[in-house]
Amino acid sequence: MRFGLPISIVLLALTACQPPKDKIPDSPMTPPPQQKVIVYQMMTRLFGNTNATNKTFGTLEENGVGKFSHINAKALQGIKQLGVTHVWYTGVIEHALMTDYSRFGIPTDHPAVVKGRAGSPYAIKDYYDINPDLADDVPNRVKEFEALVERTHAEGLKVIIDFVPNHVARQYHSDAKPAGVKDLGEGDDPNAAFKPTNNFYYLPGTSFQPPRDHRLPPDLVVSGPYAESPAKVTGNDQFTPTPGANEWFETVKLNYGVDIQGGRKNYFDPVPDTWVKMKDILVYWAGKNVDGFRCDMAEMVPVEFWQWAIPQVKAVNPAIVFIAEIYNPDQYRNYIQTGRFDFLYDKVQLYDTLRLLVNGQSATQHIAGIQQSLQGINHNMLHFLENHDEQRFASRFFAGDPFKAIPAAVVSATIDQGPMMIYFGQEVGEPGLGNEGFQGDDGRTSHHDYWGVPELQKWVNGGAFDGGRLSDEQKSLRQFYGDILTLARDNPAITAGGYADVTVHNISQGNIPQMVHAFVRFAGDEKLLIVSNFADKKLPIAINIPEDVAGLLQWQGDREYVGRDLLRSGADIGFDRARTARFEVPAHSAFVFKLK
Repeated sequence: MRFGLPISIVLLALTACQPPKDKIPDSPMTPPPQQKVIVYQMMTRLFGNTNATNKTFGTLEENGVGKFSHINAKALQGIKQLGVTHVWYTGVIEHALMTDYSRFGIPTDHPAVVKGRAGSPYAIKDYYDINPDLADDVPNRVKEFEALVERTHAEGLKVIIDFVPNHVARQYHSDAKPAGVKDLGEGDDPNAAFKPTNNFYYLPGTSFQPPRDHRLPPDLVVSGPYAESPAKVTGNDQFTPTPGANEWFETVKLNYGVDIQGGRKNYFDPVPDTWVKMKDILVYWAGKNVDGFRCDMAEMVPVEFWQWAIPQVKAVNPAIVFIAEIYNPDQYRNYIQTGRFDFLYDKVQLYDTLRLLVNGQSATQHIAGIQQSLQGINHNMLHFLENHDEQRFASRFFAGDPFKAIPAAVVSATIDQGPMMIYFGQEVGEPGLGNEGFQGDDGRTSHHDYWGVPELQKWVNGGAFDGGRLSDEQKSLRQFYGDILTLARDNPAITAGGYADVTVHNISQGNIPQMVHAFVRFAGDEKLLIVSNFADKKLPIAINIPEDVAGLLQWQGDREYVGRDLLRSGADIGFDRARTARFEVPAHSAFVFKLK
């Protein structure tokens, strides 16, 4: 969940990232893991759904829904074959939705403050409960989640779930909280716009009014208006009782002791009640053996909270990882060094640059500047080409062709020691077609409505999880992702080695055009040259290893060097005594040459 980021911000970031003067080995503040983290994000309620109806705003009964039980050992083995180490189960915690579960004692949410039939996973309505959509037996939904965690661990995979610290659903109420736990908002003084002891911000003397143009299912019967008085402040800091339909109107902002309207003055002593309640929620889920949290819009929560809470959660499980969704590069080091996060989204810099490159709107030499700007924290940056917020690579809104992702995926997976993430269906070219409901036809796979994911369903193959309905091209694409992610996960030059750019040098020498990217990764005897072509045509190129990089590679001038591609192409290259190799790179392709 995020604000839109204009291209102007991307270009400003690229301008600030000048090409490095010196070649830089990655110099992490803490030793990197010996195996790269590879994350597979799935929208849990869509993953195992084999229903192909896909009716706009369809009900659960019409369009179907995936269950925890669908994610069986065979499914997990198929995910692991891609080189995955962690599965991010998105939408596990109970959130607001339109489906009626009142017969199980679960209060029904008013549709005026729910986005889509299935609701947003980022409008949590009970932090101590599980989304009933995902259970075969709703009263046993927590046990079914615990069984999924056990199945995932049994296949050698780790579990990540969402933590949404900035906001909750408008009708938040926990009926599953442990004995002695006070609910969020319980004990608040709603007559005060701000109090350090309140969990929410209020707008005294007002009543909340849902947006009149909120897109609801046309067949929905709404009984009575939604009532909220006084109005609470909307999740994306909208201090108005009448937020627009494009705001996060379905959520309310949590108060971490910051008087936003009072000059953003902090009240952190004594520790705010919201801090304690949210830390206790993290500890609760850590106690259920989850291995990590992807923290939604982490930079909208004071870094001081994370500094205080994360060590306490890691006292329960020292191996647990925290991933921050963050979009301000100026705050990266703060949220790592002060906030104690393990990994941060690398969206504004690398993702946005690669997207521009794929569409012929940028140049490859910008990447070196990004890596230079991140020196010392490169291994903390999580890379991706797709997630639930972004348009599908294969959609008409992005590249329109999943094979155009190959050069960008190779760069993302291998450029540093940081994690790589893919989104379910990316590996088979899912284009995100169709008008699912709330989101409309926007090139994203819905996370608000019940839906089937057609290209992934070909791999699911009725629950066989064997890819039996995939085309030969899709099988090839899936094999590519398995190859590059497994290589990135295990190769020591990538997991723990140094990095040096050779793109800027070779462009300056006229050896390569601005749509070709090249760099080296190295650790001991393991030396890799990684070359990617973002152009839509085959290019003859020359790659020269400059003297300073040759020194990092311990290149011996009296010996001949060759490279063999590790990505199944069978391509070989040879370097002359001037450390130059000449070869052709096909359109939208990449090589990972092992140098000897």
